[in-house]
Amino acid sequence: MCNSLAPAPYRAPSGDTDSRKEYPPPPEPLPVPVMDNHTHLDFRHGLIEVSVKDAMDSAEAVGVQGAVQVGCDLDSSRFTVQAVDADPRLLGAVAIHPNDAPVYAGRGELDSALAEIEELAGHPRIRAIGETGLDFFRTHGEGLVAQRYSFRRHIDIAKRLGLTLQIHDRDAHDDVVQVLMEEGAPERVVFHCFSGDEELARTCNQNGWYMSFAGTMTFKNAGNLRAALAIAEPRRILVETDSPFLTPHPHRGRPNASYMVPYTVRSMAEVTGDDLSELCSRLAENTLQAYGSWA
Repeated sequence: MCNSLAPAPYRAPSGDTDSRKEYPPPPEPLPVPVMDNHTHLDFRHGLIEVSVKDAMDSAEAVGVQGAVQVGCDLDSSRFTVQAVDADPRLLGAVAIHPNDAPVYAGRGELDSALAEIEELAGHPRIRAIGETGLDFFRTHGEGLVAQRYSFRRHIDIAKRLGLTLQIHDRDAHDDVVQVLMEEGAPERVVFHCFSGDEELARTCNQNGWYMSFAGTMTFKNAGNLRAALAIAEPRRILVETDSPFLTPHPHRGRPNASYMVPYTVRSMAEVTGDDLSELCSRLAENTLQAYGSWA
């Protein structure tokens, strides 16, 4: 099975001079294995397509022993089910992305799409409903009606199936929290690619919600994320790539992949002051608490 993610050892095809499309070199391996809490193995940003196995082999070589493959629409959610069947190092999440909900609604297909998401979520290696939530950056006006409806439906599915909820929250912190409070949050909630500040981190601490930090926390202008991480409860932090997006410093702007997690973990250790091995062990344990065993 092929996907759209190129692992580190590969180079751009001969004659292509756009180095921004090349994957960065692999980092130094982590001393204790962790998991990438959020990746999109079916999305392409680089120049080479490789198998799911090759992508995960590259990750495993640097101490990233597993990942959560995340669906954003019906096609990618179907792919997710295929991927978790193909490689035991993957668990999955399925959903209709907040920015796609108005598209399905405009075609009169949102309810049927949500029904299929619930069906796909019955697979034993699908452990989360996501990514779902609110996005006030790309969706506006009437589209927000469908977005809110979809978010509430996803919360309901996660609760009825006993699955973790992976939240996409862009420029919508207060509204996401409000909907969670109104609907009643599932037992396990993950703020994917945490983008808030200390205030949102305190809210997550108070409610027992996980905060998943991506390569964005390594960016020079991301002081708010580092401040949030500094006060986040240690048992509520996770790490992710959101690959192929959000490549961490010093390779920002180039394609991302699960093998890049060590860059972010080392930056997290600098912020928290933790011993690197201890932080890795904590991240691995937190991820198992959030999603269950990979075995």
